[in-house]
Amino acid sequence: MGGQRLVAALDQGTTSTRCVIVNHDGEICASAQFEHKQIMPRQGWVEHDATEIWYNARRAVSAAMVEVDGTPDDFVAFGITNQRETAVVWDKNTGKPIYNAIVWQDTRTSHAINPDDKWLDRTGLLANSYPAGPKIAWILDNVDGARKRAEDGELLAGTIDTWLLWNLTGGARKSQRKQAVHLTDVTNASRTLLMDIRTLQWDEELCEEVGVPLSILPEIRPSIGDFGNVRAGGDLGNVPITGVLGDQQSALFGQAAFSEGEAKNTYGTGLFMLLNTGEQPRWSDNGLLTTVAFQCEGQKPVYALEGAVAVGGSLIQWLRDQLGIIPDATSSEKIAAKDNGGVYIVPAFSGLFAPRWRPDARGVIVGLTRFVDRTHIVRAALEATCFQTREVVEAMEADSGIALTSLHVDGGMVANELLMQLQSDILDTEVIRPREIETTALGAAFAAGLGQGFWEDLNALEDLVATDKSWTPNMDEEVRDQLYADWNKAVERTLDWEE
Repeated sequence: MGGQRLVAALDQGTTSTRCVIVNHDGEICASAQFEHKQIMPRQGWVEHDATEIWYNARRAVSAAMVEVDGTPDDFVAFGITNQRETAVVWDKNTGKPIYNAIVWQDTRTSHAINPDDKWLDRTGLLANSYPAGPKIAWILDNVDGARKRAEDGELLAGTIDTWLLWNLTGGARKSQRKQAVHLTDVTNASRTLLMDIRTLQWDEELCEEVGVPLSILPEIRPSIGDFGNVRAGGDLGNVPITGVLGDQQSALFGQAAFSEGEAKNTYGTGLFMLLNTGEQPRWSDNGLLTTVAFQCEGQKPVYALEGAVAVGGSLIQWLRDQLGIIPDATSSEKIAAKDNGGVYIVPAFSGLFAPRWRPDARGVIVGLTRFVDRTHIVRAALEATCFQTREVVEAMEADSGIALTSLHVDGGMVANELLMQLQSDILDTEVIRPREIETTALGAAFAAGLGQGFWEDLNALEDLVATDKSWTPNMDEEVRDQLYADWNKAVERTLDWEE
């Protein structure tokens, strides 16, 4: 790159691990990505091989460095963003996980905790299958001898960022294991059900009730700050790690939504809308979660309201992989019919997340007639994404008192221009796509660069974010209202399926 200074970031997602390399103009100049296996041992269980994820992280870093023809001396900083509520427990002496990582979509811990109001008040989360803490407790309780080994100081636990940090800073190498850091940031810690969202520290009482010993949890640090130096992983030398954010907070950061009242929606495996609420946490009356958006070292945290939908892009993957009715994800735009033919899909594969929070729900396809073919089903899948987003928008407007005038979007699905037009139509709102749609990875790079002074401040980052394209609604109001009414009828058919 001719001596150009660069920032690298890992984006460890639900289905793949990507490394991006970003220059000072905020442009992604290299990228490499590798998928990992989705392990589903039984209904409602979703797991990943954490060792495979670490292997893919190193591959992605190496491949991106080859693409950009870079050396460690070219890099100013390294950042990490990750799937958030996915939990890993590993042996600190061998570096090996004692069980597969339990993924955020997994429902085995649905009834692990008494769902009273204290959880929402103290953590911003609901006591359901979503957070990472009960997943850690499940591993300790269901792997032979694990709880005693944890109490004896032999095990470490954390979310995927913690697992990657430990390995990157030397844990993967026996000779450097004592130098490995056991850290997390405030955004990931806020997704465990174990951190007090006001103090930003582990809550001893909550940890005891969930069944997670404090001794196996990582130290919590601000998102932009010191997380050690790279010692293993893709020949990055001794580059400092100075930015760590959960994936949805990273997307908010990558959209430069730094001011109170700014919102984004990420269309990835799931759908995640965040609204920046400033330096004070705000609680929802309409099914949203309260979370930490980011924190710069030495500064107050910034909070957000979040609407999390479990199934977004994974519905298109399901059409491709399980049903085999589309050859690849991109073809959904061309295959989708001009209308849904009366078909509605509600993808409650692991229950319904925000704003309904119904773990008893299961997915349905309704309105089938002899007329319906695969093109109508593909159209209904795209519309399902838009309807779920509308539900979250309505909840967010009710909580904030602010009517959404535009929606900033990112994630892999936003390349589908039919989907973006449908979203604008169903919301009756302008939809704006940025120049760099992979803002999750970009946000981690921005955070890391900011932490090393590569970019001076948040204002400098705002100047880097440019609009690529926008869509405005052109659907008749009567049609929009009828579609949404029928969608709500379809949702009613999903409820009370599981006891």
